[in-house]
Amino acid sequence: MTTSIDPAHPESPTAAKRPRLVVLSGPSAVGKSTVVAHMRGRHPEVWLSVSATTRRPRPGEVDGRHYRFVDQDGFDKLIANGELLEWAEFAGNRYGTPRQPVLDKLAAGEPTLLEIDVQGARQVRAAMPDALLVFLAPPSWEELVRRLVGRGTETPEVRERRLAAAREELASESEFDVTLVNTSVEDVARELLTLMGVG
Repeated sequence: MTTSIDPAHPESPTAAKRPRLVVLSGPSAVGKSTVVAHMRGRHPEVWLSVSATTRRPRPGEVDGRHYRFVDQDGFDKLIANGELLEWAEFAGNRYGTPRQPVLDKLAAGEPTLLEIDVQGARQVRAAMPDALLVFLAPPSWEELVRRLVGRGTETPEVRERRLAAAREELASESEFDVTLVNTSVEDVARELLTLMGVG
């Protein structure tokens, strides 16, 4: 695992002393959800934002725990009222981060985490410049390709679109404050907790 620091944000990744908003992002299939699940399994006090979405619930999903499920009109109102820190459309559905719960948790001094895509991370940077943006990178391009296409259930066209998107996302790494390379889920989770001032 390696860590790099943006000169514009010279604080050491081990210097965090208080809870802060940390945004974890990176290319699809890099392992963001796995890292977050590992981290919260050991430190459930870390609050993970619940996204709003227009997609329908899948079996077993609970409104308010997995997602905040809203219809298209409801999502339009969230946007119009400035209630989302960021939002994006993916596969015909919209996803966004409700603003007020994040502000409430930060005001309460609780460690607060967003797990979102690169586009969303850019929007959060614009809305909350003090947020710490963490880029989760794969050990290698070959490993990311293996994870992206390993299921073998997609058409060549879909695979190529996913790989093209991953290339673009990897190219955004320099926009982030810290890079963590996902060679070990346990190590990355530990470093992320340190960045959040937890543990």
